[in-house]
Amino acid sequence: MSNGRVLHTMLRVGDLEQSIKFYTDVMGMNLLRTSENKEYKYTLAFVGYGDESEGAVIELTYNWGTSEYDLGNAFGHIAIGVDDIYATCDAIKAAGGNVTREPGPVKGGTTHIAFVKDPNGYMIELIQNRQASAGLEG
Repeated sequence: MSNGRVLHTMLRVGDLEQSIKFYTDVMGMNLLRTSENKEYKYTLAFVGYGDESEGAVIELTYNWGTSEYDLGNAFGHIAIGVDDIYATCDAIKAAGGNVTREPGPVKGGTTHIAFVKDPNGYMIELIQNRQASAGLEG
């Protein structure tokens, strides 16, 4: 499947407006589109840094009447590359975001990372762009 590409990651959310606000106002993404399905009682919102034709985005799924989910222990995080991890974390905190791991080198390596928690408890790893393609080595 060499011509495939990642389109989106779907996250179930308990408060769609709060989640849209977090991903747009705190994380700096754009609200790309929304759709509502009255028959099956759910609403979708797609957020991302660019158009879906250019890269992967996040699909926020709100099932009407469900305000929280058990996140389980299988899901790890979504990783986002940023140009300046320190300034990004400062901006996230200033916008009311929850930085759960301050920026700095990964244990045993030189890649600079940080973690942010979204309103639903999903973890977002920030990785310094110039180091992102090296993984967590350095």
